[in-house]
Amino acid sequence: MEASTSSYKIILGSSSVARRKILSEMGYQFTLMTADIDEKSIRKETPEELVMALAEAKAEAILQRLPVDDYLKDAEPTLLITSDQVVVYEGVIREKPTSKEEARQFLKDYSGRHAATVGSVLVTNLKTGFRKGDSDRVEIYFNEIPDETIEKLVDEGITLNVAGGLIIEHPSILPFVKEVVGTTDSVMGLPKSLTEKLLKEVL
Repeated sequence: MEASTSSYKIILGSSSVARRKILSEMGYQFTLMTADIDEKSIRKETPEELVMALAEAKAEAILQRLPVDDYLKDAEPTLLITSDQVVVYEGVIREKPTSKEEARQFLKDYSGRHAATVGSVLVTNLKTGFRKGDSDRVEIYFNEIPDETIEKLVDEGITLNVAGGLIIEHPSILPFVKEVVGTTDSVMGLPKSLTEKLLKEVL
């Protein structure tokens, strides 16, 4: 891919394994930084506004720890990618479950019904200060999910690390995903086409 030989550097501002995997699949090399922010202190009316505000807060938190003056002098720009995601179920915004009990209830709710993921991508050019972001929504429809599948996922603890406890790429849940209106990479936390578009636009 031409992207991997491009004349800019990338910092991925995320601790998500899925986002790292997706960005690697896109052919990019990057360094990692994580943003330590109090996500619960940021509230917005709509899921789209919330995920954008969280991506911006993450970018700001990372920028405070970077020697920004050095990036201004660099010949090639450094682009910082931050993102966030929530699940929307029956109009209610869901973030990461706070307990196994909550994760179990979330998964039971999805059984035979549908939910949506709303994810944001924000790209900040550290050389110019220019920043662009957008959000992406995916609708996911489920068949009935057996209780034993739900228990297995909850016991693994993996559902506690994702928005709404929702993982569609896991081999245990995959057979019960009826339809995905949108892209799997967006559900996993980083929509490839939107990320590509924003990277180009901030240069």
